[in-house]
Amino acid sequence: MSEDLKGKVALITGANKGIGYEIARQLGSRGATVLVGSRDIGRGEEAANKLRLSQIDARTIQLDVIDQKTIDSAGKQIESEFGKLDILVNNAGILSDGDAYGGKLRLPPSQVDIETLRHTYETNVFGVFAVIKTLLPLLKKSKAGRIVNLSSGLGSLTQNSDPNYEFANAKSLAYNSSKTAVNAITVLLAAELKDTPIKVNAADPGFTATDLNQHQGYRTVEQGAIAVVRLATLPNDGSSGGFFDENGVVPW
Repeated sequence: MSEDLKGKVALITGANKGIGYEIARQLGSRGATVLVGSRDIGRGEEAANKLRLSQIDARTIQLDVIDQKTIDSAGKQIESEFGKLDILVNNAGILSDGDAYGGKLRLPPSQVDIETLRHTYETNVFGVFAVIKTLLPLLKKSKAGRIVNLSSGLGSLTQNSDPNYEFANAKSLAYNSSKTAVNAITVLLAAELKDTPIKVNAADPGFTATDLNQHQGYRTVEQGAIAVVRLATLPNDGSSGGFFDENGVVPW
């Protein structure tokens, strides 16, 4: 096991499966203590146990990004056990059937139910901000805090405006616009924190096969985690306030 992250503490939301689990595995295999954030404590513990079989220091944290009490509790647990947080990966996210490209319903943007929009934003936008806001004091105690927000190429206004974009037909109003909002949060927080050691970036994992898209994606979770792990482990002179996939900058 590589130990270049030894002594680092990383929290990944929605880490009991999919890309979140793979991110935890990759960071843990490099020596970090990984905190498996999971709404369901049982599923989180199953994932952590599996990671521990690979000699990864994995702990379970019950964390529902739309439940502030669990976010507060997670913060207190991390502060009590570690006194800091080095890496925060905001991975938890949803894609509703009433909005979903490839889901049971394929609605044009104007026909998306307002409740679908609210529900999606509650997790994908407000949940991301709530977790960051609560845990930022612990990230400030790190010598080199890193925040990575899972975004999507579908959140790129440039790509959504391009009729030749690979996913030009994927106009899921709630999901796409929620990821655009995540990108905006990323830029604004990075600007606020520019004079600190903390770096804030958005990552596009690409069309990865996960529960989110009924495993229709053509990329593996190992591939989907590449950009995220790279941004989570940036050197001190690394970028902040950017939007990246594994090949480089993604257009806003």
